Amino acid sequence: MSKKRKHLDPANSLKDSEQVVASDFIRGDDLDDLLSKLIRSVEIAKASRGRLPEKIWMKQQFAIGVNDVTRVLERMPHSVTAHPAQMSSEAPTVSGQRQAPLVPLQAVLVAADCNPKWLTKHIPTLAFTRQVPVLCMKDNKGGSVRLGHVVNVRTALAIGVKAKDSVVNKTIDEFLKDSKLVANEP
Repeated sequence: MSKKRKHLDPANSLKDSEQVVASDFIRGDDLDDLLSKLIRSVEIAKASRGRLPEKIWMKQQFAIGVNDVTRVLERMPHSVTAHPAQMSSEAPTVSGQRQAPLVPLQAVLVAADCNPKWLTKHIPTLAFTRQVPVLCMKDNKGGSVRLGHVVNVRTALAIGVKAKDSVVNKTIDEFLKDSKLVANEP
């Protein structure tokens, strides 16, 4: 008895993901402006972190990498208004072990220069179900390298900004407000 494998056409699956991702790319001056503001706000926020080591502080502010962003998005409820009971401040327990309290993501930054594209194609859909905005960065200068520079790593395909009350969050809020105003203009 032989099982027939269903062959997936990689070109079609990538086209589906590009339809979701390609809606709004941040390019050119907008990208340069956003990245420089983020780097400045990270430096300002680092100055006020106290004795906390930089690596631990970064993990508290950002979800760094595709796996970490995916993990945080999957732990978030599908929508804040639909499941208010799940947003309690107590940590959920799984088989008797306590997990860290849930810190939802404010926004997800994804580099469009990912190769192969399927590494990040699930993030926009997952973020959409959690009502988290996705900022896709398309750049000829190596978006993943520039995104990694924000969080002091060599490269980063995805970064999730955790919703805390910091300078970084205010910078993302300002950018999202400005981009919505531009998108709503005729």
